Amino acid sequence: MSPDLDESTAKLDVDIEVPAGDWKPISPSIEPAQSLLFVDGVRRIDANIWISDDQPTLGICATYAAGAVRSDGDAKLVAAEVRRGLFTSSPEAEAVHTRHGSYEVRITAGSSNEDLWLGLQQRMGELEGEVSADRRDTELVITDGPLRTGREVATIGYVKTHHVQYLPTALMGVLTALRPGERTPLFLTTTAWSRFSWYQRLPGGGGGPLAGVVRCEATADQNVAAARTLADRVAVTLPRYASERHKDPRAPQNLYPIGGLERELRHRLGDQHLLYRALQVASNG
Repeated sequence: MSPDLDESTAKLDVDIEVPAGDWKPISPSIEPAQSLLFVDGVRRIDANIWISDDQPTLGICATYAAGAVRSDGDAKLVAAEVRRGLFTSSPEAEAVHTRHGSYEVRITAGSSNEDLWLGLQQRMGELEGEVSADRRDTELVITDGPLRTGREVATIGYVKTHHVQYLPTALMGVLTALRPGERTPLFLTTTAWSRFSWYQRLPGGGGGPLAGVVRCEATADQNVAAARTLADRVAVTLPRYASERHKDPRAPQNLYPIGGLERELRHRLGDQHLLYRALQVASNG
């Protein structure tokens, strides 16, 4: 958790499940999900480049990947896709072809570092949606990071690092009082679209008032009763996948299936030094 949390700019409704005055930790009594799909993505900038036209424009050559692990007793990698792209706002840009792969043009809204990074992040998010499209009979889909629009009801955004304070100060005591397996009541956040959110605590968090606390999100395209059942099921299911500190420095928030998936995807990105040299050769071509 960041030491100084920014105040959320989202519209907040904390009375969705229970009135704010009745907020307290919730201990769900429900069976955990037996089949889950864990989805994650990784990205890496391979090189910064300049597009030569009337006015030189900054761009990045980047590699990104997304994958999915299915867990229904055993954990199995069921999808892994890798893409490379040239991210730039220049209309004159052309794909860069190297002996180790091609970087297809991905037009961004601007040429600042933030614009280029957001363009890369958007493409990675779209790829995550592609690899999670085949849910089969999976009960829950856990996607690492905030929820994006267009996801199904049973897809959960899993936020393990906190940068924003959503709850008013008066309710923070409920958050710090959570025990492993407990969650806060639902609250609704609205920006360009709406989603249900809640906090829950994982076991093995060590010291600190917010150790082991994660935030989960679900689409608001469902009624409150359905969202409550979904939040309860997630709260009792995720502790089974919490990592341990002697195995993962980001424990317990970095769930075991997500940690393993990250390592596999980063391996599939390829050797960064090799790709950089290939880009140098192509640019001098």
